Amino acid sequence: MSPGFTFFIGLVLLVLFGWYFATDYGVRKRLLATLLMALLVAFSIATIWPPEKKIALGLDIKGGTSFLIRLQQTDKPITPGMLDQAVEVIRKRVDYFGGGEPIISPVGKDRILVQIPGLDTAKIQEARDQLSRVAKLEFRLVYPDNGERLQQIQQSKAVIPPEYRVEDYKHADSDPNKPPIDEKLLVKKKADLGGDHVSSSNAYFGNEGWTVQLNFDGEGAKKFGQITEQFKGHRFAIVLDGIIQSAPVIRDAIYGGNAQITGSFTEKEARGLASVLENPLQVPVSIEEERSVSPTLGADSIRASVLAGLVGLAITLVCVAIYYRLVGLIACLALLINIILLMGALTMFRFVLTLPGIAGIILTIGLAVDASVLVYERLREEMALGKSLKVAVRAAYEKAFSSIFDANVTTLITAVILFWKASGPVKGFAISLTLGILASLFTALIVGRNVLEWFVDSGRVKKISMLHLISSHNINFLGKGFLACMCSLALIIAGATSFYMRGDKNFGVDFRGGDLVTLSSPQTIDVGQVRGALAQIGLADESIQESAQGGKNYITIRTALKTGDMVEKQVLASMPNAHFKVEGSDRVGALVGGELARSSLLALGLGILGILIFVTLRFELAFAVGAIVALLHDVLITVGMFSLLHRELTLTMVGAVLTIAGYSINDTIVVYDRIREGLASGRKGSIEQIMNESINQTLSRTILTSTVTLIPILCLFLFGGAVLRDFSLAIIIGVVVGTYSSIFIASPIVLWWTRARGGSKTTLAREITSKQTKPGIGPGPATAT
Repeated sequence: MSPGFTFFIGLVLLVLFGWYFATDYGVRKRLLATLLMALLVAFSIATIWPPEKKIALGLDIKGGTSFLIRLQQTDKPITPGMLDQAVEVIRKRVDYFGGGEPIISPVGKDRILVQIPGLDTAKIQEARDQLSRVAKLEFRLVYPDNGERLQQIQQSKAVIPPEYRVEDYKHADSDPNKPPIDEKLLVKKKADLGGDHVSSSNAYFGNEGWTVQLNFDGEGAKKFGQITEQFKGHRFAIVLDGIIQSAPVIRDAIYGGNAQITGSFTEKEARGLASVLENPLQVPVSIEEERSVSPTLGADSIRASVLAGLVGLAITLVCVAIYYRLVGLIACLALLINIILLMGALTMFRFVLTLPGIAGIILTIGLAVDASVLVYERLREEMALGKSLKVAVRAAYEKAFSSIFDANVTTLITAVILFWKASGPVKGFAISLTLGILASLFTALIVGRNVLEWFVDSGRVKKISMLHLISSHNINFLGKGFLACMCSLALIIAGATSFYMRGDKNFGVDFRGGDLVTLSSPQTIDVGQVRGALAQIGLADESIQESAQGGKNYITIRTALKTGDMVEKQVLASMPNAHFKVEGSDRVGALVGGELARSSLLALGLGILGILIFVTLRFELAFAVGAIVALLHDVLITVGMFSLLHRELTLTMVGAVLTIAGYSINDTIVVYDRIREGLASGRKGSIEQIMNESINQTLSRTILTSTVTLIPILCLFLFGGAVLRDFSLAIIIGVVVGTYSSIFIASPIVLWWTRARGGSKTTLAREITSKQTKPGIGPGPATAT
């Protein structure tokens, strides 16, 4: 699909969206909604199909190895130009290994990410050596007879001089339509001038075409002048890592430390040569992070994840259809369209799909239903008031809008911050979650609404019935707030104590630094025997974890930094009958681990700050404080539970914890929205009574949404395989604790904060009424009767 056509479709969609929102409800608005839905679905399907050619898969799915390389600063600071040039030098080294479409890109100010798909595990050490060694730039004289001696050597009429050797020189022809030229040159073995004397180099377009200019330091300028004066008219080879990059002719003696290289250069060749000449990889480099996954483990993981997603989707669809009946079928249609749009967006923007990204898609299955549940529970209430079906449907969507808008925006805040601050797989999770939220808003508020209103307005549906398994109660939730807080405090203290006692054992290799080796075997693995093998090299006390997936048994061994290769060889040699296969390996330096911990805390802190500002603007400070306390409560309990269960915190777990924060705030905002509505309506009773009534009114929605969200995540935990088991477990804990905190923690905090400030119901109602939904954001409470 051409970029021009994609731009045109995007422009048409933008116009249609603007027209839709500018049109009052009626036949025209419904036709616009139908046209928008049809165009988006058709465009998404055209973008996705065929999936095997268009969906980019991460290394954790298709297998491969990634390296994070850091340029170490010496006497010169690392500049953006030096980093870009280092990328080009490393790209040439990576091409040596072949493979499909390697990714080499700068990360931050002094790092380079190298991803090599399909790299055989046997070549990992070779790749490690190639990427980490310092580049060697040299200037070597070509035998000064304009090629006559080389011809004699090729005709066996002369021998190679002892200080020279024959080298290959591959370069572009002056005619761009002709293939590259393979040339042989007789080049000196020892460098006449070292590359360390080049101080700078750049490419520019001059009178003779693309030209490369280089500058030498004082000593280099003197040597270069002497060479060019002595060998005028002969060729001088520029060699990087033993490969001739260019072999220009010396035209004149060059003194002063400045020289120009001209020839039939293209812009790319000239800039590449300038990059070689300045060569930043003379600066020492180190591999700070290394991750490797075999295609077998990736294939097993994606099969398990897809199975979990399909099972979770099927159960969700059946449950929603049974519970809500006709409108449930509409919600199922909206959910399926949501998934199509999400996959289309991921494909169109060429996002790389990773295993956490698949988990994010599975999570959106549950979250996407939430908007429909909010609307349908409102619809139930409106019909119970005796309103006509047409008026009830309109009122349900208008009253549910603020809850849907506020809840999704707060979740979006955490997803965007996660995308901004995270890296690698976690960023993939944030992308899928962000796009899932946007797709959910479209399908619930536009697709679902217009389909339902079409049925009602056309008279095809005159009555809507739903199951009602969770009836309204008059539970005194706020009266139990103190007891609930004490229980939560006890659980937080237990988790904190365990966290303190376990120390570094709480953290995985991502944070502590070290090596992580994953081995598979078709047989049952005897961990005791593995530990016995490690005892022979003094590593008997290292962490060993077992798991099973796809009919194979796996062990994961975590050891100190740069000991993984030794562990791998020892286990394979000591247990040949186990038929072990290396499925993956991670190597993370302590510096990277520390930076991950800091960036994770920064992401959480920024997320909390963003939520605090948004909730204060939309509600009131008391609500923002309650939301933040509930969020911290959920995160602390989840992390504490992981410590109590002796699980490790990894980079992927950061994504899970921040997702929990997003879900927690989503659930809390829905409860807050109903409390805000109750206070603003002027309903009689104390603050406590109104808040209790509001929590009871949303109880049905809270339980239903939590159940629907848990279904796909439970499927991911049961069927998703060992790779995502901890990830899904964290979200399960977070959803349960988040549901509990939105009722028993967040609301009591609002009440206690208000009383501590000496505020009254009237004061709080006045403050939140002034912050009700502004024109242009969305419809306020319905006024139809």
